Amino acid sequence: MDTVANMLTAIRNAQAVGKPMVAVPYSRLKYDIAKILERKGFVASAEKRSRKIKKTAKTALCLEIGLKYADNVPAIAGCKKVSKPGQRIYVAAGGIKRVKQGRGIGVVSTSKGLMTEYDAKKQNIGGEMLCEVW
Repeated sequence: MDTVANMLTAIRNAQAVGKPMVAVPYSRLKYDIAKILERKGFVASAEKRSRKIKKTAKTALCLEIGLKYADNVPAIAGCKKVSKPGQRIYVAAGGIKRVKQGRGIGVVSTSKGLMTEYDAKKQNIGGEMLCEVW
C-alpha cells in the first residue's frame, strides 16, 4: 500500500468531519512531509509520539498531525498524490510547475531531501513529485 496516500486520505477525512487531530503510523517520509505542511501553514502541528496498542501491551510510534481551521473551514482545500507506486512521476528542474497558480505547494523528493516545488526550482534540482496540497 502507498503510505503517503493513506496519510493524505486520513488528513482529508479528518478535516471533512472537523477533527482537531489525526494520528497515522510513523515513518520518516510522512514525518518530513508533515513538517513541510506545518512550515507552510497547512497543518497546525506534526509530532512523533508513542502510543499503546489496545489489544497488546506494546507501544508503536505514530505521527500526530494537528489540523488547522479558519472559521470552521479546513486550511487544506485539497490534496493529491502525484507519484504512485505503479507510475513514478519524475520532473526536471525546468519542468517543475506551480500548484494552483502558486496557492498550493508540491512536495518533491530530491537528492538533497524533501522540499517544496518552489525550493527545488530555486535550487535547480529535479526529483520525484510526491504530492500536491492546496
